[in-house]
Amino acid sequence: MDERFNRWLLPPLLALLFLLIVYQYVSPACPGAACPRRPPASAARRGGDPEERGEEEEEAAAMPRLTAKFPFARGELCRRVRFDMRGRDVIVFLHIQKTGGTTFGRHLVRNIHLEQPCYCRAGQKKCACHRPGGDKDTWLFSRFSTGWSCGLHADWTELTSCVPAAMERRGCAGNRTLR
Repeated sequence: MDERFNRWLLPPLLALLFLLIVYQYVSPACPGAACPRRPPASAARRGGDPEERGEEEEEAAAMPRLTAKFPFARGELCRRVRFDMRGRDVIVFLHIQKTGGTTFGRHLVRNIHLEQPCYCRAGQKKCACHRPGGDKDTWLFSRFSTGWSCGLHADWTELTSCVPAAMERRGCAGNRTLR
């Protein structure tokens, strides 16, 4: 009986399970006219149907308010920091695991349109990110430009103490500006 089950009944059951899973991801959330169409919230704010505005206000009141766990002052969030690529400023990229840091770090060296873009050789992970007009001084301290100079996944404390010494070892002794 067990062998017959494995041979004749198991493959169709697995195929059916597979089709159900595929249907779940491919099918629309609201097939046909099952979902009512509502104008976007911006239309209601501009003075749309008063009945709809009342519904939105009720929904907003029913939803719990989220409070900021770490409230930052507006000035801190909107401040402008001037970065002088030609001067002595260095961007130190703090890589935090499982936050998309690898993808973002790759974009920093490969996809930013700069006066002098980073030079990346095919097949190598590290790129040379030199300042415009310079051949040795770098403007970026990250895994993809200098490697793991301060250790694997160095935290803020390790980077703060390690970066000046690592920059001096690389021959960039003038880089003392840390932000």
